[in-house]
Amino acid sequence: MNVVIRVNDEIKEKMIEYYKDKKRDKVIPYVVFQAQEEDTVITLYESGKCMFQGTSADVDAAMWGVALENTKEKKEEKKKQDAKYYNCSAVGSDEVGTGDYFGPIVVTACFVPKDKIEFLEKLGVGDSKKIDDSKIMKIAPEIAKNIKYRSVILNNKEYNEKYTKELNMNKIKAIMHNKVLYQLVTEEKPKYDYIIVDEFAREARYYEYIKDVPNIQRDITFMTKAEDKNLAVACGSIISRYLFIKEFDKICDSIHIPLPKGAGKDVDAIGEEVVEKYGEDKLKEIAKVNFKNTDRILHTMIF
Repeated sequence: MNVVIRVNDEIKEKMIEYYKDKKRDKVIPYVVFQAQEEDTVITLYESGKCMFQGTSADVDAAMWGVALENTKEKKEEKKKQDAKYYNCSAVGSDEVGTGDYFGPIVVTACFVPKDKIEFLEKLGVGDSKKIDDSKIMKIAPEIAKNIKYRSVILNNKEYNEKYTKELNMNKIKAIMHNKVLYQLVTEEKPKYDYIIVDEFAREARYYEYIKDVPNIQRDITFMTKAEDKNLAVACGSIISRYLFIKEFDKICDSIHIPLPKGAGKDVDAIGEEVVEKYGEDKLKEIAKVNFKNTDRILHTMIF
């Protein structure tokens, strides 16, 4: 097996030190050193290219790949990259409710022009998972009044009708993200620098999920923890959370039972109460029945 990576000067020095007692005497033009690490031969070139040859080449290379990610140079590069996606005009989308047994799935796309960044910062905009519900209910209407957005809500009955092995959670999310992004971009025609989506699937897989959708929004930048790096995504997260809470409260009021969020053991106990009081069909209206909670709830019931 051959693996080639490119390293910077900082990693070069660390490699020279690490392999100093394992170097071969052989002198090769344009090569800093060649070393033997058990069954792997390591060749470091002056250009910064490093070749690993042997059955464990991938393991040895991976060690330096991780080291490279942690260098000052890489950290500075990442900092600049994050700043680029923060200080810009952007369209961003995020979803809420995919990890909750009760309640709908909500996806919102927002357009945040650069001149709204300061306003949103003062409002305390951030990832909705790090903001309590009382603050969400306070700031979401202010955000909605000041920026352009589109939302889509998928209730549990519709979710249960749609969900199959072929149409799984990620495919459903991709279709919903695409819908709000396409609507916002085509209807509002915002002047954006980037369209950003919090990555839940690799780019190729995301587009594979939506290949049969008639209108597809492209030119998307996918990134992890996007809600921390871009305010449009953060706003999408907050508005989605706001709508989720409103819909969640409606469900609670309709059955006169305070429902827990998430999908923990406390959810199972309340699920049993719902079935006892209203029957199994009610569970299909207000819960995502493909979750493992459903089996636990129904298997512990005595009919």
